[in-house]
Amino acid sequence: MKVTGFYPVILTDDVSKTVDFYKNHFKFEVIFETDWYVSLKLGSYELAILHHGHETVPTNIRNKGASSLILNLEVEDVDTLYHYLIDQQSLPIILDLKNENFGQRHFITSDPNGILIDVIQDIPPTDEFQKHFTDALS
Repeated sequence: MKVTGFYPVILTDDVSKTVDFYKNHFKFEVIFETDWYVSLKLGSYELAILHHGHETVPTNIRNKGASSLILNLEVEDVDTLYHYLIDQQSLPIILDLKNENFGQRHFITSDPNGILIDVIQDIPPTDEFQKHFTDALS
């Protein structure tokens, strides 16, 4: 199987508000736009926003909205983005900036739908966690 793309689609009741959030706070750009579906890109990464009541959404989950989702956004300099978002954008901080023994420096904020965004910078893990990494992707 050859995969040609893989990206999350956020279900929302307010497409434009959600799109504006990702454009304004994380610099995503619109590459396709209707009133019910918008495709965004940030470099080679894609994110789609879909109105939860649209006919393409299976009827058994239509109008439920988003729930229990965390988007991981890996960046080169988490501290700079953290201070920018706190100082300039007034975003909610769900988890304050911290280092994790498993090899991440991160913080968590949320979008207008309550979807969590874990902003991460890789850091060296402690010896305890280093043994859990594999060479499979090297």
